[in-house]
Formats: sequence, structure tokens, C-alpha cells
Amino acid sequence: MEEALNSTIHPTCLEEPPLAIDVIKQLDVFGVALYSMLTLMSMLSLLLYLEECVFIYRKVPSPKKTTIMWVNGAAPVIATMACFGMWIPRATMFTDMTSNSYFAVVVYKILVLMIEESGGSEAFLKNNAQKTFNISVGPCCCCCPCLPRVPVTRCMLFWLKLGALQYAILKTVLSIVSIILWTNGNFDLSDLEITGTAIWINPFIGVLTIISLWPVAIMFMNICNTLRSIKIIPKYAMYQLVLVLSQLQTAIINILALDGTIACSPPFSSSARGTMLSQQLMIVEMFIVTLVTRALYRRTYDSLPTDPHETDNDQNSKISLQAPQGEHTV
Repeated sequence: MEEALNSTIHPTCLEEPPLAIDVIKQLDVFGVALYSMLTLMSMLSLLLYLEECVFIYRKVPSPKKTTIMWVNGAAPVIATMACFGMWIPRATMFTDMTSNSYFAVVVYKILVLMIEESGGSEAFLKNNAQKTFNISVGPCCCCCPCLPRVPVTRCMLFWLKLGALQYAILKTVLSIVSIILWTNGNFDLSDLEITGTAIWINPFIGVLTIISLWPVAIMFMNICNTLRSIKIIPKYAMYQLVLVLSQLQTAIINILALDGTIACSPPFSSSARGTMLSQQLMIVEMFIVTLVTRALYRRTYDSLPTDPHETDNDQNSKISLQAPQGEHTV
């Protein structure tokens, strides 16, 4: 019975992902056209990003320019890594870890960007000194409206930054550890046994992700009206979209592949084929996101308008200073 069952399964469905040369050899006309188009999309994403970096470097003052470059690089980097993983299936572990580590830094940079768009840490604390922030937001505490509002202090700002920064650091460290264990045969995403390392590392990374998204959401929900003039809402939406596509979509496709829902297609096993489909979708999606973010961020960055009362006081002081000079000239 088992022999008959095994005879119906193609041998390549039980093997490792194919080599790059095997992928090239099995491509037909449609496959060549598809791979060429996706490669062109990823290259265009990278070139558009590099051109935008030149524009931002020339037009945007420091340190905001560095933060914007990091945030804008999320989609092009993910598309480029997905392209490498599409052509070289056995390098998927490295390309995925690189993309995820980069995006972990972007989560922190989004928080920093909102602070810098508010004028920097000192200006942010000064303008919000008399305010309190609502912390009953997702993904941690959206179901806890009873939580008290927190006053805006330097300590609160420090904890918000630390909550986002821990993911950037620990995600990179855990990615390196996972690659080391994978090279030794101890890390396998398909190994769901309690003794496997993936079943321990991946849920821990998921907890770190949720913790890091919370301070970013707190900051956005409390200052989105202040930064509405600089299109912070669509910018935040693009960041959320990249998060969903790069994390949730990939996880769903991998689960379907492990479950056997995505069928084996030689020379790709079910898991390898699921990864390939995920990367191909990612290239198209990140190309579109690159075009949208380019339209949002490619502008001249001016300082936020000051409070009207402060503006009136400044104008009155200028008039009072100019009045004696006018009398002297007469």
C-alpha cells in the first residue's frame, strides 16, 4: 500500500528546492516571458528608488533625509530580494531573512519619521507638553478602552522608541541565528515538532512584531491630524500594506504549501512552489507600492506651520521692533 502511494509521488516533490540552472532549463516560452517581466519590475523598482534617493539627498535636510531613504527602501529591497529568491530557490532563506531584517528597521524608522515630521524630539515634546496620548490602540490594546491616557513626556517618548527599536535589533539577531542553525540542519520551517527550533523562534518573533507595532500605532493615532497636511495617512497606509504583504501574505502561502494545498510541480516541491509563488506576487506588489511611495515622498519638505497664536505674537514683536526704526528715519 505504501509502495503504491510512494510510486505516485514524483521524486522531485520530496527533494530540496532546485538549483538555479535547473529552474532555467525547465522554463518554457511563457516562463521566460514571466521571469523576464518580473525581473524587469524589480530592476525598475530599484532604479526608481536610487533616483529618488538622489532627489531626497539634495532636497531634504538632515537627519530627515536618512529616515526617508530607509522608509522608501522597504518595497524596492523586498522586490529585489524576491527576484533573487525566484531565480535561486535555494537562497530563499537568505533573501527572506534579509527582507525581514530590513523591514524590522523600517518599523522603527516610521516612528522616527513621524517625530521628525513634527519638528524633532524637542519640538514634539514642547508642542505636546500639555497633551495626553491614548494607548488603547492595536495591535495590543485595541480591546482595552479602559486604559488611562498617558501624558507626553521624555520618558514616554523613550519607551515608544525602545518598543520599536527592540524589533529591529532582535529580529536581525534571530535571523542570523536561524541561518546558522539552518546551515547545520537544525532549522526547518516544515518541522512543527516541539523539539524543532522553528516552532520556538517564529512565535517569539511574532510576539516581538506585535510589541513593535504598538508604539508606532500609538504615535500615528495621536498625531495623524497634526501631520495630515504632509499626507501622513497614505504614507502610513503604504507602510501597513507592505507589512501585510511581506509578513501575513507570505505566512498564509507557506502554511498552504506545508498543508499540501499548493500542489507539487516538478522540479518544485509543494513548499518550494509556494515560496516561488509568494516571491512572484511580492515583486508585482512591491513594484506598485514603489510607484505610490515615490509619488508621496517626492516633494520639497518644509517645516510644519506653527501655532496661529505664536505666529501673531511673532508678527507683533516684529512690528514693535520695526516701529522705532521707522520713527528714526522720519
